[in-house]
Parts: sequence; C-alpha cells; structure tokens
Amino acid sequence: MIDGKKIVVVMPAYNASATLKKTYNEIPFNIVDEVILVDDHSPDDTVGVAKELGINHVIRHEKNKGYGGNQKTCYKKALEIGADVVVMLHPDYQYTPLLIEAMVYPIARGVFDVMLAARTLGKGALAGGMPLYKYVANRALTFFQNVMLNQKLAEYHTGYRAFSKEVLEYLPLEQNSDDFVFDNEMLGQITYANFQIGEVTCPTKYFKEASSINFSRSVKYGMGVLRVSITYRMHRWGLGKFKIFKNITRRNLIKKENHF
Repeated sequence: MIDGKKIVVVMPAYNASATLKKTYNEIPFNIVDEVILVDDHSPDDTVGVAKELGINHVIRHEKNKGYGGNQKTCYKKALEIGADVVVMLHPDYQYTPLLIEAMVYPIARGVFDVMLAARTLGKGALAGGMPLYKYVANRALTFFQNVMLNQKLAEYHTGYRAFSKEVLEYLPLEQNSDDFVFDNEMLGQITYANFQIGEVTCPTKYFKEASSINFSRSVKYGMGVLRVSITYRMHRWGLGKFKIFKNITRRNLIKKENHF
C-alpha cells in the first residue's frame, strides 16, 4: 500500500509460461498488495506456472477474447477486490517491473490520474531491439495523435500503464474493442474525460519469448489508431457521435499540485 491505497498489478497473459516467473519475481511487493493474472486461453502452461508462483487471483478465459477483452477482465477483477491504483504489466518481461514504484507513486499521491511508461523517451526503444519500422511508425502515429487529441505524449503505444480507481470506474471500457486498439481507445477516452496523464521513460526488451504482433497485425493496429484519433476529433467538433465517447462527460480540469 501507499498512504493507505491498495496497489494491484494486473497481468493480461497469453503464452507467458516461459517469462512469467522472471516478471513476477521483480514485482516490488513492498508496495504491491495483490496480483491478478488473466490467461486468454493459452495453449501453454501459463496458468500452471501462475498457480505455482502463488499469484493471488488466476483467471482463465474459456475461449480467446483478445488483448482488449483480456484487459476488460483484468480491470473488472481489480475493482472487485478494492484496488485504488492498478498497474497493467505484461508477463512477457518486455517491460521491467522495477518501474512499478515510479508508476504508482504519482497516482497514489494525487499528482496524475494515469501513468505511462514511454519507450521512446530517450534511446531505450531501438537499443532494446525494437524493429526500425515499428519505431518509425510509433513516432509517426504519436505525432498524429498528439495533433488530433491536443496532447504532448511521448508514446501512445506502450503496454505498460497505471490507472487510478476513478479512471477505471469512470470510463465505459466495455464499449471498446477486444483487439489491440483497445489501448488507444482507452487513451482517447482518458483524454476526452480530462484525466491527467504522466509519463516515465522505460527501457524495453525484444527477444524470442516476448510477445509482439506481426507486420500485418501492426498495419491493422495502425489503421485502428488513425480511426480513433479522427473519430475523437470529429466527436469534439460535433461532426459525429461515436459510442466510445458519447457516454463520457468532460470533467472540469483541476490543476494538480506538482510535488516533484
């Protein structure tokens, strides 16, 4: 806990049996209270490894629901067990759990509502093995999104994120896709609702066991990102009504005191 606030790590898993133990063992349990792992019907022994490690809550989907569908289960369970701050950590060891403290303290102390671990702050992405085409696409899409969403984020495409309970309770996440574009739809909703986002720089590791989508799936994801950005701007301008935004009331932007 931090200042009496319960910290929960959620792990959306698929074929993570080879990397789960290494990821789990680096979680800072001096502040993390509980861990939830949701296995998206993996053909490997992810669930068995999770149970051997003694993970608090292990859920297995009876059929594959997709990356976004997995996260929906993660966040629903986290709220059910009383989480105040939720960290989404991939169990494939591509992102280091050693950054969890840097992710959750700004939220627990009320500085930000959301924290992102950005791989493109500094030189960590390419140094960690991110393919050049993914790096270029990441930067290009992020530039476009910043223009359309009127933001100044370093990266929209990281899979390492932390949220306050209020964010997860407020957003209509069930309206979002069950595929990879869920992440960007969620950030669009967060921006639309005027939640405040902070970022920390994050090294990353690309290796055989780490999950990564192929080129064709990357193209599909990129097209989805463009769609989210354009529909966000159209919704803001009153040129259309889109389901992922229509049930969100724009909150009054409250300036948070900077403690750093």
